[in-house]
Amino acid sequence: MINERSFIAVTMGDPAGIGPEITVKALDKKEIYDICKPVVIGNTAVLKNALEVTNISLAINEISEPSEGQYKHGTIDVISLDNLDMNTLEWGTVQAQCGQAAYEYIEKSINLAKEGKVAAVATAPINKESLKAAKVPFIGHTEIFAELTNTEDPLTMFEVKNLRIFFLTRHLSLKDAITQITKERVYDYLVRCEAALKRLGVEKPIIAVAALNPHGGENGLFGFEEIEEIKPGIEKAIADGINAVGPVPADSVFHKAMLGNYDAVLSLYHDQGHIAAKMADFEKTISLTNGMPFLRTSVDHGTAFDIAGKNIASSTSMEECIKLAAKYGPKFY
Repeated sequence: MINERSFIAVTMGDPAGIGPEITVKALDKKEIYDICKPVVIGNTAVLKNALEVTNISLAINEISEPSEGQYKHGTIDVISLDNLDMNTLEWGTVQAQCGQAAYEYIEKSINLAKEGKVAAVATAPINKESLKAAKVPFIGHTEIFAELTNTEDPLTMFEVKNLRIFFLTRHLSLKDAITQITKERVYDYLVRCEAALKRLGVEKPIIAVAALNPHGGENGLFGFEEIEEIKPGIEKAIADGINAVGPVPADSVFHKAMLGNYDAVLSLYHDQGHIAAKMADFEKTISLTNGMPFLRTSVDHGTAFDIAGKNIASSTSMEECIKLAAKYGPKFY
C-alpha cells in the first residue's frame, strides 16, 4: 500500500557517468526526504566513490526491500546489486559492465513498482553505447520500460514550470517523423494524452496540437500536412469529446501554453518540443513516461562522460525528477 510519503525508486544510472554524483547530491537535500522515501537502486561501492568525489558526508544503509529503509536526511537507503568489478571500473568511459549494471538497476526498479512496493521510478541517465556494448537489446530507458511492463508505445511527456509537452514521434529523422504524422496517429495520441493528463490530476485538459509547417501551412501555401492529416485528426478527437485545439503555429503554441492557455501541447517531432522545453529551463525540464502501470520520471540529460567524477555536474534535474515522481506517482494507485 502506498502511503502519504511514498517510496520512490531512484536508479543511479550508468556507474561511469554522472548518475551516481547527481544522485548523492540530490539526496543531500532535506526537502527530498520531506516529500518522499527515496530508495536508490545501484551499487554501494560506486555511491561511496561518488560521496568522496562530491565531498558529501552521508551514511549508506544497505537494504533488501524498500520497507527496511530509514528514509531520513543524512542517510542513503540503497538496494545494492553486486554486478560490477570495481577494479576495472573507470569514470567517463563506455564499458559493457556498466551498460549491463544500468539495465539491471532499471529492471529491479520496474519489478519493485510492478509489485506495488514503490509508487514511481526516477531514473538517472544511462548510455546508449554502454547498453550496446553489453548487448542489451534496447536503445534507451523508454524502450526498456515498454518491454518490461508490456506497454505498447508509452507516452513521453516533458514538464517544466507550468508547461507540459507530449511527443507524437521521438527518435526518428525529421523526414521519417513526417511520414508518421497521420490523422489516425494524431487522433490516437490526443485520446491517450487526455487520459494521461487526467491520470496526473488534470480534470478537463485542453490540449493544443503544434503545427508542422511555418504559420500552420497557410492553407496549403507551405505544405498540406495540416489540411490532410493534422486537422482531421484533431476534428475526430473533438467529435469524441476531447478538448483539442489546433494546429497552432509552433512558433507561438509553447508560449501560449506557458501563459496557461493550454494544459499541454502535442509536439509533432523530437526537437520541436525539446527546444521549447529546454529554452524554458534547461535544468528543470523533466521527462515523464506515462501510459504504463506506474509512473517513471527522468532527468533530461545524458551521462556526461566528459565531466564524470569531477564534481561539476549539477543535481538540479535529478532533484526535480524525484520531486515530480513524488508529486504524481501516488496518483497512479
